[in-house]
Amino acid sequence: MLLSGGDRRGIARSAVARRLIEAEPARVRDLVALTSDPDWLVVQRALDLLEKLAHDQPAWVAPYKTVFLGSLADDEHWEVRLQIVRALPLFRWSAAQARRVEAILRENVNFPQTFVRAWALNSLALLAKGRPRLGPLVRRHLREFGRSDSKALQARARAIKTSWGQRSRRSS
Repeated sequence: MLLSGGDRRGIARSAVARRLIEAEPARVRDLVALTSDPDWLVVQRALDLLEKLAHDQPAWVAPYKTVFLGSLADDEHWEVRLQIVRALPLFRWSAAQARRVEAILRENVNFPQTFVRAWALNSLALLAKGRPRLGPLVRRHLREFGRSDSKALQARARAIKTSWGQRSRRSS
């Protein structure tokens, strides 16, 4: 299998898997099936590919987007959660699904692992563009991240603030 083997830092043969899917988009279904694999590394790599494909070919992944809302959002592995929080703002959600999306991101903005926290806030900020009621929550976390000892959280807070500033200048 293309997504198995190696350690948590490796991506196995993800590039080959992506080329196969790009040649035959119906294989996205097979990639989604791998999110149920017993090997958590295969699950993480499948989610990583789904997130990457969602950036470039959202219509291919959209029929399967609910995979990001299920039990994987509560996975013990931060690498799995990271893929979830990065993918969530890439899709349109029903009202009920949007509540689940927000709950996942709210939980993960407080997750112990720094990268998960940083990207959960990034995703909340992206959602706040269309949901102004999320603005106060995002601003509160931006202040907390800005005061953090973590350079990664400080950097993500600066990037989000810059992005928000550019959006407000464009809308003027």
